Amino acid sequence: MPRGLMASVYPVVPALLSSTFPQEAPVIASIPSAVLQGVDGCPVVVEVHVANGLPGFTVVGLPDAAVRESRDRVRASFASSGLPWPRRRITVNLAPSAIPKGGAGLDLPIALGVLVASGVVAPEAVAGYAFVGELGLDGSLRGVPGALALADALGSHRLVVAIEDGPEASLGGGTCLTAPNLVEVVARCTGRRPWPGPPPATTGQQGTDDGSVAAGDLAEVRGHLLARRALEVAATGGHHLLMVGPPGAGKTLLANRLPGLLPDLDDATARVATRIRSAAGIGGATTSLLRRPPFRAPHHGLSAVAMIGGGTGALRPGEVSLAHTRVSQCSLKRVPTTGTYTGDGVGADRPTLATPTSAASTRIMARRT
Repeated sequence: MPRGLMASVYPVVPALLSSTFPQEAPVIASIPSAVLQGVDGCPVVVEVHVANGLPGFTVVGLPDAAVRESRDRVRASFASSGLPWPRRRITVNLAPSAIPKGGAGLDLPIALGVLVASGVVAPEAVAGYAFVGELGLDGSLRGVPGALALADALGSHRLVVAIEDGPEASLGGGTCLTAPNLVEVVARCTGRRPWPGPPPATTGQQGTDDGSVAAGDLAEVRGHLLARRALEVAATGGHHLLMVGPPGAGKTLLANRLPGLLPDLDDATARVATRIRSAAGIGGATTSLLRRPPFRAPHHGLSAVAMIGGGTGALRPGEVSLAHTRVSQCSLKRVPTTGTYTGDGVGADRPTLATPTSAASTRIMARRT
């Protein structure tokens, strides 16, 4: 083909394609959020890309199974809430991509990202906001573990969470907003409805409904003058205490009275203890900081993961972390003489069985005979 004819034909091809298949510019939405990494919150940016192509929903950025399943929850919540679902190709990227993301708390930011990227909500409506929450199939907004740690990670944003997480997230010191469902979040972000007042947060006594044993009063113990003196010394100096005796001698009774000798936790320590409890997801919603050091009594046959924490999918605090700034009693199968203590009563090099995490943290080791 002559060069002149080739130059006159080929420029027509892009114009023909553009007229036959109109191309629509893709839209990218960026929604701030956060995920739990142990007991700390890690900021995450949820990027949603909506473009022409076969309808589909893809999540990238090292999501776990709960995050991958968010596509079904988000789509069902759109249908239940009467919101339009874009029949285009949707790609969700969780940045930074090198950090594993877990939990259902990314449902709400993914839903807002789809609304912004599809043109239903203007980007200016969600500017300055951060979103954390799980979506139900009916569009309701549910709480997630670790709301206090997530609020600390998103302190520079106006955080939107479920109503049940509002008091705990308000302990972070930033602006916390609540909503019952996805429709209300969209209405309040777009200005059609006002945001309610901030949820109340207190710094008083928090209940011990997280598996901790209620502490008793040392004045209830009759006799045991030497053991009572040892409890007072251990509470004062934050020392370890090993009690050995036959069943029924009063080892557990005495250990249960130790928290009553300890003072209330200060603000910094209470904040750390509350974050650990919240990240563990035990005890229900947290409404105030933990002020009293509860009494942990793990079983002597618990595994190493249950003692020190960990897990396959996500890191969970163990009994050592849950006993931070608190009191923990562990019944051993035998007095340790050799080997290394692993939490199942196998033994240690010396009678000193554990290292306190702080001066206010005391471990009570009682032998089961």
